Amino acid sequence: MTSTARRVPRILVRSAQVAIAVSAVADVFRAAAVRDDHLHRTGASESGFISMVFVYLMTLAIVLFLVWLAQSRRNAQELSPGASVPSRGRTIGMWFVPVVNLVVTRGIVLAIGRASSASWEEKRDTTLVNAWWAAWVGHSLVLLVASRVAPGSMALLVVEEALMIAAAVLAGLVIERITALQSAALGATVPAEPLAQA
Repeated sequence: MTSTARRVPRILVRSAQVAIAVSAVADVFRAAAVRDDHLHRTGASESGFISMVFVYLMTLAIVLFLVWLAQSRRNAQELSPGASVPSRGRTIGMWFVPVVNLVVTRGIVLAIGRASSASWEEKRDTTLVNAWWAAWVGHSLVLLVASRVAPGSMALLVVEEALMIAAAVLAGLVIERITALQSAALGATVPAEPLAQA
């Protein structure tokens, strides 16, 4: 069997995982600083600085995740040509469409995972993606509610940040699982020998 799929560089995988984890930790500090600023109205620029650092880290995490996802989509399409894998534009673009990104992106990651290998375990692997997606969406919803209804609520802050950390850990596991499935499938793919010239 011939395939033009390539292994996702390990440096990209680790960089995406680390950037996601670091941005989640930075979000904890950002949320605490914003809450403190909201409660005490000190006018200090500390929360602004921490928020700016968080935005840079989150932007880096998003870029690295989407680069990894695009490469994984390409590999999945090559490994399973008959599978229903979203186009590259849809794979990346849907993340930037408000509200739609809370629903469609889960399906995109699931499609890539399923097409990555026959070793995809429907119950375990789908549950992993669903748990990551639920934590991510839950964080977004709690953040929205907290900012509108109770901006200084410590209880909502704790729930919001617990969901953010959970989403980051689960995103790292999703990246690891899909990369491992593709690496194993690519290891089993044997390139065709060129035909001998007569």
